[in-house]
Amino acid sequence: MDFVTTATDPWGRTVLTHVAWNILWVSVFVFVAFLVAHASYIMLSAHRVRGKADTDALETKHQNLPGRVKRHSFMARLFHWVMAGAVFTLLGTAFFPIMGWQFNWIDIHWVAGLVLTGSIVYHIIHATFWLDFWSIWVGPKDIPEFKAEILRERGHDVPGPHPAKYPIGNRLYHLVLTFVGCTVSLTGLVMLWRMGTPFITPNPYILGEGTWGWVYVLHGLVGLSLAGLTTAHVIFGARPRNWWLTKSMIVGWVTRREYLEHHEPSRWPIKLPAPKETGVRSQEPGEA
Repeated sequence: MDFVTTATDPWGRTVLTHVAWNILWVSVFVFVAFLVAHASYIMLSAHRVRGKADTDALETKHQNLPGRVKRHSFMARLFHWVMAGAVFTLLGTAFFPIMGWQFNWIDIHWVAGLVLTGSIVYHIIHATFWLDFWSIWVGPKDIPEFKAEILRERGHDVPGPHPAKYPIGNRLYHLVLTFVGCTVSLTGLVMLWRMGTPFITPNPYILGEGTWGWVYVLHGLVGLSLAGLTTAHVIFGARPRNWWLTKSMIVGWVTRREYLEHHEPSRWPIKLPAPKETGVRSQEPGEA
């Protein structure tokens, strides 16, 4: 099976032109294998969260926490759903024509690509200046949590730290998606100069034929990866075990009980609301 397609340039050289779309079947195989592996994990894993007694003790200790703990701001949720709409549009306009459903997809595809790129740029700025930028990244500091999570999944009751705001699985997924999303956006932006748009005059000579081939191949590969990552994300979000997380991306909050069951309060501290003023002020010296 060929994974790329090639052509001969005017100088007689063999150059890449695109990824070979018959590897879609490889993607289907990988997807089915993922479903089987995930089903096996569901049956064999202990799925340990904090026990009822420990959670009750934490609720007693943290009675000042609100009943609803804010997890995602409105703008963070808006970014997520705008990005989701752009990704689904991109995948549909990319793969439906390959599967035989022919329609005028090109304009829809590049407009959705610009929406995705704009949402990524917004998210980088928003996360850098308004959110806790480092909370989503993985580093050596997370090794104790990783070990504890592995032991809990194997059925052991260990005292290791529970996750902060984002569990390790979420952060690893975010790391891969960051690479894939940025790569598909950057290669797509470059490709606009090959095809042209109402505001970009086509100029296929900004890159050599060989370089253009690599751009198209890379775009196709990360596009296939994006399809798999999106499918996995939908599957995990639809699982009853994770519905509390999915709901939080809709309404913006989790319950206090869910927060204490799944997270380590010391690693994800919640800012408490300021106490309400009683309307009574102390009497100043000299006042009657």
